[in-house]
Amino acid sequence: MFIETETTPNPATLKFLPGRAVMSAGTLDIRDGKAAAKSPLAQALFEVPGVSGVFFGSDFISVTKADGDWQEIKPAVLGTIMEHFVSGAPMLAEGALADPQTDGDEFFAPEDAATVETIKELIETRVRPSVAADGGDIKFRGFRDGIVYLAMKGSCSGCPSSSATLKHGIQNLLRHYVPAVQSVEQV
Repeated sequence: MFIETETTPNPATLKFLPGRAVMSAGTLDIRDGKAAAKSPLAQALFEVPGVSGVFFGSDFISVTKADGDWQEIKPAVLGTIMEHFVSGAPMLAEGALADPQTDGDEFFAPEDAATVETIKELIETRVRPSVAADGGDIKFRGFRDGIVYLAMKGSCSGCPSSSATLKHGIQNLLRHYVPAVQSVEQV
């Protein structure tokens, strides 16, 4: 088994591509060892010294380090991922669920439903693939008073360039196609 690695805009995160499906549906963002109980692979990755976050996408795994040098951490992470896939163990623990594609805590006024639908379509078709290419994910959270609220996950969470991505990339795209959008904020 050959696992490719890619850098991400977040210097604390590397993207690992095992060449096979990771999550068949949804994503999974794990930010601490306690939450890692949802996945045998996440548990094993959190045992690697320095690992502080794990994100599973459709065909990639983003690993975030708290400290240490990637030259020291990367071989252990590669070995852990390879061992998991070779063993045939499940990605999720029994009864555990992936993060839903959209969470029930979205907020917007009923009269904004058509605008929100357009915003969601643009995020899904134009923004999300780019964010996934960088090892992360983005979720719509709400729309109020011309402000779009988004949540960034994976390598995008805590990335130094995430605010620039939101303000210059996503905000400009949404403002171009949806005149009701005034700004974009991260939640």
